[in-house]
Amino acid sequence: MIKVEIAPVWRFQRSGETRGLEITLDLLSDIRSTGKLSVAAARAGMSYRHAWNLIEKWSAFFEAPLVERRQGSGTSLTPFGDKLVWAAERLEARLRPLLQNLSQELQTEVNQTLSSGRLVLRVRASHGFAVPKLRELLARDFESGVDFRYVSNANSLVSLAEDSCDLAGIHLPRGELRARTVAMTRGWLDHNDHRVISFVTREMGLIVKQGNPLDIRSVEDLARPEVHFVNRDPDSGTRILLDQILALRQVSPAAINGYSHAEFTHAAVAAYVASGFADVAFGVEAAARQFGLDFVPLLIEDYVFVCRCQILGHPAMARVLAVMQGPEFAESISTLPGYRVHEPGVIKTIREVFRARG
Repeated sequence: MIKVEIAPVWRFQRSGETRGLEITLDLLSDIRSTGKLSVAAARAGMSYRHAWNLIEKWSAFFEAPLVERRQGSGTSLTPFGDKLVWAAERLEARLRPLLQNLSQELQTEVNQTLSSGRLVLRVRASHGFAVPKLRELLARDFESGVDFRYVSNANSLVSLAEDSCDLAGIHLPRGELRARTVAMTRGWLDHNDHRVISFVTREMGLIVKQGNPLDIRSVEDLARPEVHFVNRDPDSGTRILLDQILALRQVSPAAINGYSHAEFTHAAVAAYVASGFADVAFGVEAAARQFGLDFVPLLIEDYVFVCRCQILGHPAMARVLAVMQGPEFAESISTLPGYRVHEPGVIKTIREVFRARG
């Protein structure tokens, strides 16, 4: 089996000269996190001198310093160097699901052609943090036969209904909003034809700056005039969930500064807050902690997969269930703040899972 990876390339042009910045960005990121050029150079597999020369070369190119060294206090990024690193992290957060989808599309086409159209298990799910962990573990097995692509919560069910996927990932809030989300699935699922596979739970809430300087504690605080918000894209399940919470709490979206500005992943909205472009976002705790932000929990969601009964006998499905139920998956989820494994790989009926309040 052939694997495909697609990665963005940073190129800057000045006076007819073109340069790629990828290695330097990794170096700068490690300097920001460690405060030591020696540690950053070691992580990059280069000598201290070579790392310093690389930084000096790029500082000359930009005609602006990227780092500053102080006697006895290590190395830190300049405001310009810091902006470059944050820009790279925002780009990564925005593009990763798209590039992984494009990689998977090409990989599936290549391998099906070379193996005379060997059947694969088609998985469609929203990005999040737990699903990529599952994908990473499955990717270690070159023969697992899983086509994994990221789509919105609603589009995963549409894909299942249209027979363009075999396993659809969806998230269901616990509590009083459960009934609204369940109502949205009516017409898409059949109690006899479909089954649900338990996966994980995750904390949803407000992603705020470190220390929560504006003391944002609830969705009602989003309507305060001094608070700037960054939203998720309109098709995402997280955006739909937020709209349900706002309606329940009688908060008008029109009163929220930044409600119309949307990013496409949990990590992207967290990076936006961490960069200082917004004060708060709505998403998972893991995204907040990834960028050193604080988190105000609001509710818990069940993340599950839905499939048709007949696909349960697919050999690739057996591999997926084995990975879900294995200790390595549980250990990887334990590293994600706000996530918990919840009967992973256990097959249930629609009625068992889609109860009114969860």
